[in-house]
Amino acid sequence: MKSAVVIGAGHAGCEAALALARSGVRTMLVTLSLNRVAWASCNPAVGGLGKGHIAREVDALGGEMGRATDATGIQFRRLNMSKGPAVRATRVQIDMYRYSARMRQVLETAPGLSLAEDEVVSIATRNGAVHSITLKGRGEVLAACVVVTTGTFLNGTVHIGEERFAAGRLGDSACTAFADWLRSAGFETRRLKTGTPARLKRESIDFAAMRPQAGDAVAPLMSWASSRPALPQVECFETHTNDATHEVIRKNLEKSPVYGGRITGVGPRYCPSIETKVVRFPDRNGHQIFVEPTGLESDLFYPAGISTGFPKDVQEEMLHTIGGLENAVMAVPAYAIEYDAIKATHLLPTMESKTTRGLFFAGQVNGTSGYEEAAGQGILAGINASLRARGEEPVILRRDEAYIGVMADDLTGLSFDEPYRMFTSRAEYRLLLREANSARRLTPLGRRVGLVGDEQWSAFTRRCAAEHRVREALHSVRLKAEASINDFLAKHGSSPLRERATLAEILARPEISLRDLSGFLGDLLMPLDADALEDVETEVKYEGYIRRENALAEKLLRMESRRIPLEMDYGAVGGLTTEAREKLEAIRPATVGQAFRIPGVTPAAVAAILVEMEKK
Repeated sequence: MKSAVVIGAGHAGCEAALALARSGVRTMLVTLSLNRVAWASCNPAVGGLGKGHIAREVDALGGEMGRATDATGIQFRRLNMSKGPAVRATRVQIDMYRYSARMRQVLETAPGLSLAEDEVVSIATRNGAVHSITLKGRGEVLAACVVVTTGTFLNGTVHIGEERFAAGRLGDSACTAFADWLRSAGFETRRLKTGTPARLKRESIDFAAMRPQAGDAVAPLMSWASSRPALPQVECFETHTNDATHEVIRKNLEKSPVYGGRITGVGPRYCPSIETKVVRFPDRNGHQIFVEPTGLESDLFYPAGISTGFPKDVQEEMLHTIGGLENAVMAVPAYAIEYDAIKATHLLPTMESKTTRGLFFAGQVNGTSGYEEAAGQGILAGINASLRARGEEPVILRRDEAYIGVMADDLTGLSFDEPYRMFTSRAEYRLLLREANSARRLTPLGRRVGLVGDEQWSAFTRRCAAEHRVREALHSVRLKAEASINDFLAKHGSSPLRERATLAEILARPEISLRDLSGFLGDLLMPLDADALEDVETEVKYEGYIRRENALAEKLLRMESRRIPLEMDYGAVGGLTTEAREKLEAIRPATVGQAFRIPGVTPAAVAAILVEMEKK
């Protein structure tokens, strides 16, 4: 039996290891600390705009993130409900301790998966393919495939003011030997930066001075397998920085490792430190802070929105200017962390190295930020590593199939100077990539590659059948233009019928919902959960837009799917500008569509590539 090794037990590593083991590949998961499996070291939440879509997609493919989230969630919210269905997203506050413990239990009980607490030193290759890895403690381990998910551990350095020390995160050692091996193997690395706020003691916080924020009355769940939250639900709280906070920050800027010149790594543009927010937006008199629990029994709260690398005394002075935090006691200080990441243009959209067969990368090591982005890459890398081990064709998720596909294509086809974060705006087909239809898009693929078991598949097929029955009824049931129908429409603020109309035509009206039509559909809506109801309603209300996006996707797919040989000699392609040739040689796009998206590569350049391909 072929074997695989996954390096790292963060969110990417967990999904990769489970995908490999569940598909029948004997797998070893190597991590520096088994006590920090799937540790939510940045913030204790899963989901959000764009991120919730990825978490749902991981679940649809047969991954574990959605189930773990629902089992340990302590507040569930659906965001953007006043906007269109394409940008609605789920966010769940988790009990980070229970989440980690649950994920470790799932890993420990997974058939074909073993866990090892050790450090990877190097990877050995033969004939351009992975052969084995060397562990610091146990020496050589043979492996047909390796998935690297080292997070922020590669040459990680923690900064708290002028204090700096090697660490993968606070409390964990950094990984240096493997970082050296990656560079020696030809992987170009770059220095990135992220950070996290302080952890505050519960009894020192004045919650009465903040605005409480409850979860949704009906919890929006992440997984097909869940029917209700498993844990008691709690409130989060909202407060804001103010002019006094900003004054403390401005007068101490030179003590920040970012502005004091001690950090060279590039931080995430869309999740900056509080000092960066104050410098970047000098006219803002306040920034939002969400004060969130880290667990049901935990004494620690997390002030989301004020990550920083200031010294401890400046952090305390800053905190004590904020409403409700005037007497806050820091149990753990905020810190910034620098780390190495490879340039993901070294990879194919399958997450496999372009130069070494069987070597895959996923998560922050590829320059992304966020647990969800990591989990999405992890399950994609795990699926393709298992297919590589079995000698089967890889899976490439298209941009019109999944947010995971958008992310993989962006990472491997473009060059980013900062940590990559998923947003709905990155997806040109976002109306096709809704949270609510994640299962319809991806569960058949999960079944095909062996990750979707009988129970999940049965639930999926039942849902599809129930949706089909509702769609048939909506298009076949016709209502007469009579008084009772027009009274019903008037009650919902809708204009009267002048001639017969189907239920689908009535549902297409903005003011009418699918639930409003339940009296005309009998018991057909009973089997549908909230996702299925939203999916059916969206398909009807946005039918014209969806048809248009599908047509555009199909048109572009014909170009998108044309593979470009990795060994293409761009020096032999006539008509390329110097800029286009340099970028094509550096990125080596896998498809014509990917080449089109490289800045500086014009349609004329792509046409020249196509001509050269025809010659060959």
